[in-house]
Amino acid sequence: MKAVAIKDVKQFEIKDIPEPIGDGKKVIINITKTGICGSDIHYWVNGEPKGLVMGHEFAGIVEDPGDRLDLIKGDRVTALPISPCGECEACRNGDVQFCPETWNHAVGLSIDNPGGLTGKIAVRSDMVIKVPDSIKDEEVAMVEPLAVGLHAAHLGRIAVGDDVLVIGAGIIGLASAEFAKKEGASYVAITETNKARGQKAVDLKVADEYYDASDPDLVQKLLTKTNGGFDVVIECVGNGAAVNSAISMVKPGGIVVLVGVATDAVPTYTVMAVMKELVVQGAIAYTYNEFKACIDLISRKQIDVLKFVDDIVPLEKVQEAYERLTSGTDAAVKILVDPKK
Repeated sequence: MKAVAIKDVKQFEIKDIPEPIGDGKKVIINITKTGICGSDIHYWVNGEPKGLVMGHEFAGIVEDPGDRLDLIKGDRVTALPISPCGECEACRNGDVQFCPETWNHAVGLSIDNPGGLTGKIAVRSDMVIKVPDSIKDEEVAMVEPLAVGLHAAHLGRIAVGDDVLVIGAGIIGLASAEFAKKEGASYVAITETNKARGQKAVDLKVADEYYDASDPDLVQKLLTKTNGGFDVVIECVGNGAAVNSAISMVKPGGIVVLVGVATDAVPTYTVMAVMKELVVQGAIAYTYNEFKACIDLISRKQIDVLKFVDDIVPLEKVQEAYERLTSGTDAAVKILVDPKK
């Protein structure tokens, strides 16, 4: 079957890979829609690992239910793409994102477990979740990034009336801003270097105002606007400038949630965090319950994720989609892939 795999730096190739074979345990899923994630873009930019078939945000139809007695062929499903051991303390507490095994064999994030940029995938049966028929495939493929935003908002401990800043208007930033509103924030601002994306955040009503992250006077403007800083800052970029902006623009005693992934060291003046007595909170993925909560929110029409979807492309257009998402000028934040298109 056809699959899109990393070939080199910022370069994909379409190649044939074997179809997954049922083993009586894993669930075989026919992919209907797959999302392009910001973490996927990091792999593509670096060109490693070569041969990786990405796609950990997906919707699909059960072809083989494996050992899941509650599933039948034809059921519509999604899944947590992770690979927790199920036995360690983190797993027993429901914090599967902390398990040392969680990312070792993750779907679409490991060489031995191809993701949704192909026709069929094999997924651990305990990670598969059946979805209501009332939810469209496009909505199902948005559950995973939505859960990341929900987790970030939870870790920010946002209270009614808080001022919240979100740094970065990619899909995780937009989802975080949306949930900041739902948690009761009275004012949500977003900063972004891509002006088209920043304005889109306001147009979609997930942020009250957009500010140009490249403005040299940005910090002072926002400190003045908020009378001393934001209660919570959710950083969704993962570079030094964004992290330092977050620490600069949160008020004394505030919370900085680091969602963006920086693979290199990030220089920062820790004295500011010390003098302000900040809580600097890391955020990785989501809990199982948060993932399921996002399915419920979508099914009950409590959140509209389709407004974030900019395009749906076939496998042959994946290279162009990645180039579009990294252009720095395009307003697109979420492009889905239809391997059957």
